[in-house]
Amino acid sequence: MGNKKTRTWQEISAAQESVISLRQLRGIGVTRAAIRHHLTIGRWAQRSSEVLTTTTGPASHEQRLWIAALHAGGDSLIGGLSAAAVHGMKNWSRDDVTVLVNNPLSLEPLEGVVFFRTRRDLATLSAPTALPLCRLEPAVLLFSGYEFNQRTAHGAIAAAVQQRLTTTTKLRSDLALLSPLRRAQEFRLLLDDLEGGSQSLAEVDVRKACREFGVVPPTSQTKRKDRSGRTRFTDCEWRVADGRVIVLEVDGSFHDDVLEASAHRARNRKLTSTTRVVVQCSAYEIRHEPWEVMEDLIALGVPRISAAS
Repeated sequence: MGNKKTRTWQEISAAQESVISLRQLRGIGVTRAAIRHHLTIGRWAQRSSEVLTTTTGPASHEQRLWIAALHAGGDSLIGGLSAAAVHGMKNWSRDDVTVLVNNPLSLEPLEGVVFFRTRRDLATLSAPTALPLCRLEPAVLLFSGYEFNQRTAHGAIAAAVQQRLTTTTKLRSDLALLSPLRRAQEFRLLLDDLEGGSQSLAEVDVRKACREFGVVPPTSQTKRKDRSGRTRFTDCEWRVADGRVIVLEVDGSFHDDVLEASAHRARNRKLTSTTRVVVQCSAYEIRHEPWEVMEDLIALGVPRISAAS
């Protein structure tokens, strides 16, 4: 059998968004003099002490990911919300690129890149992609475990499930793999709520309030037809003793818009009937004043856990 053909620098860079490391160039026998020549005539551009691009001009987002990963080298992986965005998670992007590494102290700092140190075996977290990339579940869980703001931490996990990029089962599996992880118990409760049908953090807040105030948890995302025949999915529902259904719709921040708020109220009126009562609260209320919402629901007949048992 003949020797395996060595890839050219053109083939390597083409597979890496026109990004290549000095380590890779030396590995295929490209001399320092040849590298200097490409840089001097403006064919290549130096992006870090370790990485070049075989194109010039501003680096694209995809190139920035490769530059960060190749600069770190070794078993490093694009992680955190940077990895989540690559996996398709929307509305959670950050300007800096996060790279998971085992020892950032040995790395030269690189503008626009955050090196996240972890002792975990990065090979077990790797996605089967050309780009050195963390799988979605550990990427989001590690971000959330070390994010200062608790609500942001919970929101990232909920978003990954809500956007149908993963499942609670997969997240539970990686939560065990990453043990010990900060906030792990909180995340287990959050996954319980997401499994219960919550489709937003506001609905998670409703379930949390129900636990705190002893109210029977609702059913979530129930499919209904309104009077116009349109299919709707309600946020939270309870069936009360007299046969009525109490519906709680939680308005997010986008409902602060006057036109959207008016349209939302109109939709809720169409859901209301002689046997279905629709009430509303804001995400702010259920998060910061849950007792007010729970008292009103109890007054409407929503059962307490003690009464239901």
